[in-house]
Amino acid sequence: MAKENNGANLGFESELWRAADALRSNMDAAEYKHVVLGLIFLKYISDAFEEQHATLEAERASGADPEDPDEYRAVNIFWVPKEARWSHLQANAKQPTIGKIVDDAMLAIERDNPTLKGVLPKEYAHPRLDKQRLGQLIDLIGNIGLGDKENRTKDVLGRVYEYFLSQFASAEGKKGGQFYTPRCVVRLLVEMLAPYKGRVFDPCCGSGGMFVQSVQFVKAHASGNGNGGRAKAAVSIFGQESNHTTWRLAKMNLAIRGIDGNLGKEHADSFHRDLHPDLKADFVLANPPFNDSDWRGELLKDDKRWKYGTPPTSNANFAWVQHFIHHLAPTGLAGFVLANGSMSSNQSGEGQIRKAIIEADLVDCMVALPGQLFYSTQIPVCLWFVARDKKNGRFRDRRGQTLFIDARKLGTMRDRVHRELTDEDIHKISSTYHAWRGDESAGDYEDIPGFCRNATLDDIRHHNHILTPGRYVGAAEVEEDGEPFEKKMARLAAQLREQTEQSEKLDQIIWANLEDIGYGG
Repeated sequence: MAKENNGANLGFESELWRAADALRSNMDAAEYKHVVLGLIFLKYISDAFEEQHATLEAERASGADPEDPDEYRAVNIFWVPKEARWSHLQANAKQPTIGKIVDDAMLAIERDNPTLKGVLPKEYAHPRLDKQRLGQLIDLIGNIGLGDKENRTKDVLGRVYEYFLSQFASAEGKKGGQFYTPRCVVRLLVEMLAPYKGRVFDPCCGSGGMFVQSVQFVKAHASGNGNGGRAKAAVSIFGQESNHTTWRLAKMNLAIRGIDGNLGKEHADSFHRDLHPDLKADFVLANPPFNDSDWRGELLKDDKRWKYGTPPTSNANFAWVQHFIHHLAPTGLAGFVLANGSMSSNQSGEGQIRKAIIEADLVDCMVALPGQLFYSTQIPVCLWFVARDKKNGRFRDRRGQTLFIDARKLGTMRDRVHRELTDEDIHKISSTYHAWRGDESAGDYEDIPGFCRNATLDDIRHHNHILTPGRYVGAAEVEEDGEPFEKKMARLAAQLREQTEQSEKLDQIIWANLEDIGYGG
């Protein structure tokens, strides 16, 4: 089923969710999401293992050994011992001991793969978990391709997780501030920042998508396509995540792909327990929870991070912005997703904080994105790009300038409710930014009415420090249709006359009907 789809709608999520919801029984959502996501992960690594196992089996005559763990580790695939393979679980799905069999499988995988030590859930033998329903869920997940090469490239695991996260948040009776960042949005952030070398930091890293895309970006450009022929440079990964389930999934996500990363020894809140207090990152990429009102800001009134103003306790948007700036190296760049309100809100002092950040000449670029990109929220969003030093030698001197890009008309509807940015859209936006900031071989920048404009600090002051791109880029030029003015006016006047006559006829019919029922007077 998953093989047919390459967008966010995979086709089987609702069926999978119904089975998961039936599995809940008397467990609450916070507990059973561990159970379901753990099984999905186990299927993922088992798929990858089985694919490599089949390849090695075919090469046995030339010396390959399908039961040698090093044959798998060499290609960044987890070694899955026999008692943990999905075929073994599915064969025992209807046994009353299936809970213990799954727990033993998780323990065996952690034993043989140290990077997963303490990460996998082991709650399947718990009495509250209905073993018959657990068996049904194993059978259902068994029909879904998750970890073979084709589905790995589509990040099916991340997309299934995205759908489940929104459903779990709903089941827990809260809106859920955490949203899986759509792949196209992460790609756009990464393509614009171009993190070839240095420390990449995401202090609200979710399931680790920013890191995965950053490493994939470096690999894709290792031959010199886009980085001037330089050899592939090192990228160091640093992250933090406050949600325990999500932190575990991020650890799994990086481990699956053979990416080393420092996500801290445990989950922790970035505001109240910064696990990387001394880190100064070359790149910050993030998608913080939107408009978070439950961040306990009242406990951090005099925090050293609030250099541009104390953020309101009712909304963490500008707490996140200042946290990102605090962790930037002297020549660092940040790119992050925020709700559109961050560009114009003046509530609770947010406008003053935004003004202070703008007057410090930190805002490098603003991008307005189209709606319906996120799978689990309809909140319209924008991208902020912040530069610690706009005259840092890497690019042209951009002091006193900010690029505004209005990309709201881009994107393609993949279904009735979901939009995606295409490769062409991503290239159009990122290449505009690269040309503007002066990347080598990026070409010359020019303003395009309705799409992009290089604005000065005075321009932004004129707009009262509001950063909505639509205010700056103007209207797109209207193409001439070739119809002479006199002919067009005669045609439009005739249309107006005809529509007015039709309107009068309809009015007469309506009044006649009202008279028939005694209300015409």
